[in-house]
Amino acid sequence: MLHHLEIYVSNLSKSIELWDWFLTELGYEPYQKWDSGISWKHGETYLVFVQTEERFLNVPYHRSRVGLNHLAFHAVSREQVNQITLQLKEKGINILYQDKHPYAGGDAHYAVFFEDPDRIKVELVAPL
Repeated sequence: MLHHLEIYVSNLSKSIELWDWFLTELGYEPYQKWDSGISWKHGETYLVFVQTEERFLNVPYHRSRVGLNHLAFHAVSREQVNQITLQLKEKGINILYQDKHPYAGGDAHYAVFFEDPDRIKVELVAPL
């Protein structure tokens, strides 16, 4: 079981804007907060976002490099995927694979894929 995941971000305030909304929609609750970071917790697992130091910002994140490719979350239903998709569009957040949405992951995989402010791919998947 995953204990926590810590992600360094290029702009903490922009990241908080997206992740606070999204994680709250999924039932996460604020957990920790300090000058350069914040976390949300669901059950025993928490997600941490930390402001990257200026000296490390010269190489941006790319999901095709070594390291994290994407984060996938459970939705409670297809309706929740649809609701989140509408809200993402209203917020002007880039939805990936729009030509295949909501089946970009395959015929039996109902999900929305989008990017956070650092272009980290995020997936919300409905149960089968």
